[in-house]
Order: sequence, then structure tokens, then C-alpha cells
Amino acid sequence: MKRSFCILFSLTLLLSVSLFAQSASSDKPITFDVKNMDTTVDPCVDFYKYACGTWMKNNPIPGDQTRWGRFNQLAEHNLNVLREILEKSSKADASRDAVTQKIGDFYASCMDEANANKLGAKPIQPILDRVAKIKTQKDFISTVAFLHSQGMGSLFSMYSQPDMHDATQMIAYVDQGGLSLPDRDYYLADDAKSKETRDKYVEHVTKMLQLLGDKPDAASSEAKKILDIETTLAKASMDRAARRNPKNRDHKMTDKDLETLAPNFMFAQYFTERAVPSVSTLNNTNPDFFKQIDPIIKSVPLADWKTYLRWHVLRENAPFLSQPFVDEDFAFNRAYLNGQKENQARWKRCVTRVDEEIGEALGQKYVAENFGQEGKDRTLKLVNNVEGAMSDDFKSLEWMSDTTKKQAQVKLDAIRNHIGFPDKWRDYSTVKIERADLVGNVLRAEAFEVKRQLNKIGKPVDRDEWSMTPPTVNAYYRSSMNDINFPAGILQPPFYDQSIDDAVNYGGIGAVIGHELTHGFDDQGSQFDAKGNFNSWWTKEDRAEFDKRTDCLADEYSQFVATDDVHLNGRLTLGENTADNGGVKIALMALRKAMDGQDMNKKIDGFTPEQRFFLGYAQIWCQNVTPENARVRAKTDPHSPGQYRVNGVVVNSADFQKAFGCQAGQSMVSANACRPW
Repeated sequence: MKRSFCILFSLTLLLSVSLFAQSASSDKPITFDVKNMDTTVDPCVDFYKYACGTWMKNNPIPGDQTRWGRFNQLAEHNLNVLREILEKSSKADASRDAVTQKIGDFYASCMDEANANKLGAKPIQPILDRVAKIKTQKDFISTVAFLHSQGMGSLFSMYSQPDMHDATQMIAYVDQGGLSLPDRDYYLADDAKSKETRDKYVEHVTKMLQLLGDKPDAASSEAKKILDIETTLAKASMDRAARRNPKNRDHKMTDKDLETLAPNFMFAQYFTERAVPSVSTLNNTNPDFFKQIDPIIKSVPLADWKTYLRWHVLRENAPFLSQPFVDEDFAFNRAYLNGQKENQARWKRCVTRVDEEIGEALGQKYVAENFGQEGKDRTLKLVNNVEGAMSDDFKSLEWMSDTTKKQAQVKLDAIRNHIGFPDKWRDYSTVKIERADLVGNVLRAEAFEVKRQLNKIGKPVDRDEWSMTPPTVNAYYRSSMNDINFPAGILQPPFYDQSIDDAVNYGGIGAVIGHELTHGFDDQGSQFDAKGNFNSWWTKEDRAEFDKRTDCLADEYSQFVATDDVHLNGRLTLGENTADNGGVKIALMALRKAMDGQDMNKKIDGFTPEQRFFLGYAQIWCQNVTPENARVRAKTDPHSPGQYRVNGVVVNSADFQKAFGCQAGQSMVSANACRPW
């Protein structure tokens, strides 16, 4: 289910990965291991295969996965930890506290497969009935508002975000939306695979509508109308690479201006029915979308809009209905689009659902058993060391003027560090959770979160709030808040291990820290100042030089092949690639400072500290991926595949080439190295 709020513009992730990626094994991963290497490969020809080759051979993708890597192994371990918590919490016991009751009963409702199969589509019938009763355009907009309030996307999206020009205040945003396929290009591209996907999509929608009781011919006709509407929405949508530029999303206007721009959206009514706080000013991220779609609202027959909304109610809730809906949803979205061979076990899906819906309740139990103040203190020390290295890096940049260096340091000094878990837990006391009502639990949790987000409008930004749950194996930087965030879930092997040498830890969690810090100075983050405002702090000449250097990265990564004839989009992945390259550089600088006075030639397992640093970094990205999923990610994911998160970095690194004795002309030595930082 997709909530009608968004954190896309202020949050940059370390990677795109499901919190819970499953496998048969639940053992916690170890950190660096020479047994994972393939030493028959020359590290200067293909460092990724040298570091990960044997791991890749020994770790095929599990049947219920589309990608399998070191992140996934750790997420699998966390999944099993959470399962144990939830199994205990789900046992009916009058002595359970409120948090235990909510997470336990939510999990129990999800695990009751027999009840889900007995109910079929009945849990969403009241919502489908509301759609069926639409008779006027006003009814249509009213129903869109209702669906948005329940976390179900359609037509467009609306959410709260910090004001791009006053990052201390939250304002309303309206944005494009309403699609079902992974990206706008799935509707618009003219290649054979895209055409096939659209045909498969129509078949899928037809089958789903038949499960609701529609006759085959009617369902087929409705599916084609849905594709037509979504294609129109896609044509009006901005592509992902263009959305990376904050300038393209910066269109502040009054509510009256918005109503004039798109009168058929009936925004005054929409805001009233959503019970949105004052929206006298808001940000319209894509005015062209609303201009183009506004006449479509009237020209498309109301019956077709009802079909479209009916479909979105069904697709959003299909994973929580009876087995035929679950199976068909899986067959298209996971099997066909992503190459997944089998659905995840129900308990795995249920653990994930609890984390997604009431994650800070579950996170309290996770943290109590798996993380404490000592973990925060250890990580903060590493963060401070890497921040110090970034400061040194600024000072050494020959291409940057003292004026810009000074402002870069101001921004670095202002970055706030959040480690492990929030200081104040989210209060879910108003969310009603019942043991026999899975869909109701999901809808009530979604409605709670949507309302919580919208209630922020017109209020000061809460800079202590987290955007991820504590067990998540990930990290992120928020440009609008100028902070870096490391959930407890990632602060363990293979990223950090107290029992291993500093070189490996700096190559793991050190590079992760450096990655997130560098996001504050990538192509997007660099356009926001120390306070989180969209405001340039560069001299004109320095900005031009920086853009030239990031252009180099964009061109370089666009040459990399994701699968078959599909290349990476160097513009879409530019921020992550910049963060990878910069993060490794400053993490190595921090390691050298931490080892000052120690023997940098002393070998462990036959490798020097700097060699172990690069091997430690490479091995956190060991992974296998299905061709289908690689294709989807190339179109939608701002992160490069593991292979290029390693080779794309070392090919630009003189430090790597020196550590492994690489020579000009070898594959891991670029003749035109790209070095933004």
C-alpha cells in the first residue's frame, strides 16, 4: 500500500532494498572473509569479482527473492529476530502492555490465513461500494480524497514536506501520481519488452477484476481503459532523472493559484475533505502535470474513472485478501516484473507488514534486545572521525575557492547525527488493532500515518523524527534537515564488527558514514544550505567546476550495462554514485588518521590495511540479481548495482590503484578518472 505522503525530496538512502530479504539461513553474517574472494581474478581487471566471486557462486538467489546480497543476509537475520519478538507478543495474555498488544495482534491477524481466505474480497467491499456510488465529478474528487486519507494512491499525491525555502516549517505539497507500473517509461517506451509488459499488465488487471466477479469480456475492456488513463497520467509526469533537480520541483504558489491552474481537481473541496490544515501556500512539484490532466478529468467518462479507482482499491489491498488475489498479485508484480520464483512465506510477509505499519512500536522491542547506548557511542566516534576526514578533504581541494570551502565547512559542522533509534518513540495509542481484522488493521494504521503527516502542515519541522524503523538495514541523509541517520539494524556485521581490524570496519560502516555525509554535497544535496534551505552557497565558478566533475560521473556510469542491452541511467544514479566515490575516499582518509603511527604495511590474511579497507568495502556489495529485477532497477532505482558500486569507485581511485599495484591500461584504471570530491 502506498501512503499519500512522500519523503522522496529530502531523503537519500544508502541503497534501495526491502527491509526483509529472505533466505533459508538466519545466521548473522560475518564481516570480511577471504573465502568469499576469487583470487584467480586479477584485482586490477575486475575488483568486484576478485572480492566477491566465490561468494556469488556460493550464494544463489533464494526462490523467494529477486536480489540476494550481504545487506539481504543481515536483513534476514533481523527478520528472524523480529519474528521471535512477534511470536511471543502474539500470544493472548492479559498482562501484555499496549505496545506488545498492538504488534502481537497485528501479527496474529496477518498470520490468520484461514480467515483471509474465508473473507475473500469482503474486507474492501465497503470501499468498492463507495466508488460504485460516484455520480458526479464532485463525488469523484471526494472519493479520491477519501482513498488518499486511507493511504491508497490514485490520480495524484499530496503530502507534507519542509518548505524548500524555509526548512524550519512544514508545508503542503501536491505532486504527480496515480500509476500502477513501476515507472512512467513503462507506459511510454516503444521497445518490444515495454510493449510486452503493457500487454501482460492488461492481462493481469483483467484476471484481478475477474476475481472480483466481473465477466471476462467486461474485465478485459475495463483493463484497457485503466491502461489508457494511466498512460495519460504517465505522459504528463516528469521523469525520475529530471525530478532529481530541486529546481524542477520548486513551484511555490497559493491555494488560489492552484485552483486556477487546475479547477477540475476541485482542490478547495479536496483539502476540506482531507481535513488539511491551512494550505494558503504550498509547493506544486509539477505544475505541467496538473495543467495537462485537468481537462482529462472532464473528458474521460465518469464510468472509466470509477473503473480506475476500483482497480486502485483492489491493487493496493490485494496482498491482504484471499489466496487467489495474493497469487495473481505475485504472478505479475514479483514473478513477471522481477523474476521472483516463489512468494515469501506468510510469516515473512507478516513481519514486514508490522514493521511497515507500526514500525516504531516493533522497533522498541527490537532495540531493547539488540542495541543500547554503547552501540550509539561506538558509532558516534566513527562518525566524528569520518566527518573530520571530510573537513580535511575540503581543505585539500585545489579546484575550490576559499569562499566556497568556508561555506562547505559551515554546512558540514551543522550536520546532525542520529544513531540507532529515536529519542522519542511514536505514539500509536489511537490506532485500533484487532486480532481478526487484517485489512482493517492495515487501513487504520495507514490512515493514522497519513493524518499524522498532514497534521504537520503549518507547524515547525521536527528534526528529531526518523524516516526509517530501527531494525532497517540501511542509512540515509535528508537534505531538508541536513542530517545523517543510521538505524540500529545496520550497525552490525558485515558493516561493523568490534572483533575485526579497523581497516575492514572503515571499509564497511566507515564508507557507509562517508556515503551519507557526501550526500550533503552531491548533485542534489549541494544545492541546499546548512539550514536545509534550497539556497546556493557556491561561487559561480566553483559550481560550474563541480557540475563538470559530476557530469563526468554521469557519463561514466551511463556506459555500464545493467542487463542485456539495458544501460544504467547515469543521471538517475548520479547522487548515489557521487556518494559512493566520495564516501570511500574520506573513509580511507579517516582510517589513515586512526592508524597514525601504526605499521601500514603489516598484513592480515596476506593483505595490508589499505587492501583490507577496499576488500571490506567491496564485500558489503557482494550480490546476485535476477535479470528481470536488474531491468526494473535500471529504470527506477537511483542506486547502481553492487558490481558498479565497487568497480565504479575503484576505477576512479588512485589510492586503490596504488594499494593493488594497478597499471595504466588495466580495466580498473580510468584514463579519465572522475573525482567530484
